[in-house]
Amino acid sequence: MSLHAFSSLKHANFNHLPPDIQGFLSLLHESPNDLLCIKSIHAQIITNSASKHHFLASNLVKSYSELGCLGIARKVFDKIPQPKPILCNSMLSGYLRNQCYKETIELFELMGVLHWGFDSYSCNFVLKACMELEDYERGREVIKRAVDRSVDGDRFLGSTMISFFMKSGDFNGARRVFNRMAERDVVCWNSMIGGYVKGCYYDLAFDLFREMIFCGVRPSAITMVSLVQACGGMKNLERGKCVHGLVLVSGMGTDVLVLTALIDMYSKMGEHERARLVFDIMPAKNLVSWNVIISGYVQNCLVHESFNLFRELVLTGGSFDSGTIISLLQGCAQVADLKSGKVLHGYIFRRGLDMNLILCTAMVDLYAKCGALKEATFIFDRLKDRNVITWTAMLVGLAQNGHAEDAIKLFSHMQEEGVAANSITLVSLVQCCAHLGSLKKGRSVHAQLLRHRYTFDVINLTALIDMYAKCGNINYAERVFKDGSFKDVISWNSMITGYGMHGQGHKALDIYRRMLEEGLKPNQTTFVSLLSACSHSGLVEQGRSLFLSMEKDHNIKPTEKHYACYVDLLSRAGHLKEAEALVKQMPYQSSHEVFEALLSGCRMHKNIDIGTKTANYLLSLDATNPGIYVMLSNIYAEARRWDAVDHIRGLMKRQGLKKTPGYSLIEVGKQHHAFFAGEDSHPNSEEINQILENLKSELEASGYIPDTSCVLRDIDEAMKIKSLWRHSERLAIAFGLLHTPEGSLIRITKNLRVCSDCHTVTKYISMVVKREIIVRDANRFHHFVDGKCSCNDYW
Repeated sequence: MSLHAFSSLKHANFNHLPPDIQGFLSLLHESPNDLLCIKSIHAQIITNSASKHHFLASNLVKSYSELGCLGIARKVFDKIPQPKPILCNSMLSGYLRNQCYKETIELFELMGVLHWGFDSYSCNFVLKACMELEDYERGREVIKRAVDRSVDGDRFLGSTMISFFMKSGDFNGARRVFNRMAERDVVCWNSMIGGYVKGCYYDLAFDLFREMIFCGVRPSAITMVSLVQACGGMKNLERGKCVHGLVLVSGMGTDVLVLTALIDMYSKMGEHERARLVFDIMPAKNLVSWNVIISGYVQNCLVHESFNLFRELVLTGGSFDSGTIISLLQGCAQVADLKSGKVLHGYIFRRGLDMNLILCTAMVDLYAKCGALKEATFIFDRLKDRNVITWTAMLVGLAQNGHAEDAIKLFSHMQEEGVAANSITLVSLVQCCAHLGSLKKGRSVHAQLLRHRYTFDVINLTALIDMYAKCGNINYAERVFKDGSFKDVISWNSMITGYGMHGQGHKALDIYRRMLEEGLKPNQTTFVSLLSACSHSGLVEQGRSLFLSMEKDHNIKPTEKHYACYVDLLSRAGHLKEAEALVKQMPYQSSHEVFEALLSGCRMHKNIDIGTKTANYLLSLDATNPGIYVMLSNIYAEARRWDAVDHIRGLMKRQGLKKTPGYSLIEVGKQHHAFFAGEDSHPNSEEINQILENLKSELEASGYIPDTSCVLRDIDEAMKIKSLWRHSERLAIAFGLLHTPEGSLIRITKNLRVCSDCHTVTKYISMVVKREIIVRDANRFHHFVDGKCSCNDYW
């Protein structure tokens, strides 16, 4: 029995009751929904000693419950020593109506303990409370009691039992109840069909619908909504169109509920024009309809159009709620439209909208994705009841804006507050660990994913492969890749990229061949990863062949990114004239990336002529990029053109441009330690300097000769050697030797390219101290073991 059915007491025939009771009941039913009025009638009932009458008491309980006065309702109930089911049901209904689910169950249990009677209505109310609390064990006990009392044949209770079993995931149990029902109305059929749809058993839902029609039961609007949702879940547009046709044939073409479901279905399948057509022909539109169409436009990346709809809603005098604003905020976040987002934020305050958690989370997400971390943090810090979605929005915002370490700290606070992470939180953390090169933290997050048994979908798998590769452990990346049950082209691309970063170009080509053998089609990213891998391994001919095969064999037109990778491949290998000719032949206007690749090659191979032309062109495009000035200055410095170096540095100074300082990170324990070139401010500086002095002596005894050509300053030789020993990676390595167990691996992350002398020094250090050292620089990974590097001195 539904709450609506129970409220039919209002229209009951009271002729069999005493005249005074009839009079009070009439007063209760005819009185306005006003507490003072109900209390006045209640006072008259008490004065006339009629308060103990069960039927009258149940109506009083109902009246107080409808006003939310459960305390008074319970006092009326408690005055009756042996309440009959009708009174108990009034109290149960009141609790349920006011979402006091725990109290509903407690009263039902009290009825059992005190041997008060109950009926199908009682079981119906308490079973709904169990569903709301997801207390399936107690719900099954209620069903057992209903069966034992033989009240389970009631169609209202039967419908609720079906919904209960469906929600608990027991679809067979729901079907058994359904099959046993002697009388099945459209509500029962809807419960069953709707349950199948929610459980993603779409074919079973349609099979049951056909059976329903065969049994002569006319479908309702709720039936059609379930079928429309099933089509959306199946992503079956053709079937969706058929159901749409059935809606029109069944005479439901003006039903707001059904038409809103159709708008939602078409939007989710990318058919925004059909969705708009349905919306425009609606004879009456409610708030839900407007929210669904606006949300659909945002889902289909039509943010500008969603704002136009919102303006139309406001101009026509329509109302909107926080749901409307949430969709628009999500649209602003999608396109990083901070200005419109701030306008909406102001609108929220002016209209006095309820600042609920979902709305505040959407604002945090907007500001974070637009890089406005100050505003995002301001809102986040003032939220009292933050859920995992709110924490994740803030965490992802920090991660995407380059604050990986802050994101990891925030995750620690989240754990301290007892908020359980979801898979999105953990994947974001995996990406943070990849950015920091923190293998220890990355493995910890991977363990949490395993411990909580999150589904290892393509997103999780790809994030882990990327993290292990960027943290220097390509073997773990391989293991994750091999263990993945489902791999798409994105996963294969991640593995190719990983091999490329580690200078294992041949392995990248091998896995690409395997990918083709397994029937997967490469995409644009595949070739970017392959060309980059060839570039880092000096595989010029293989790279050239891949570039030509893109359009010829796979119908993929090379983009600027592909040209940049190909130019980088040729430039690194010293084919500068060929690279320059390729730039001139490009079908696009050459981008910064292409010219920067060429300039980097000129610096590496000390080609002043092409380097100067390239740098001048880049500066004509963007005169505020300090990287271009630095690279040109380095080219002149390596040619010992100190006058030109001074000129370039003077230009930078006049424009207020500064060179990005070189630094290296090392993780020891749970902390990251950063070292900048030439610094002496670290607490362990004295010990670090002593270790470097000792290493210098040992390395020189082993045959190391300093390459002072790396010092691009006009100073004497002794000062150049001293400057080399103050490079950031050497400071980090010395710190690692000081604070990590003997023989353990040392991992360093450097923000710039490793200079040739530091590369040589690190090879010698690995041999002298008998340690493996992994250095991740701006370009790739270097694995130093026993005096050798994995890059084979090609980087």
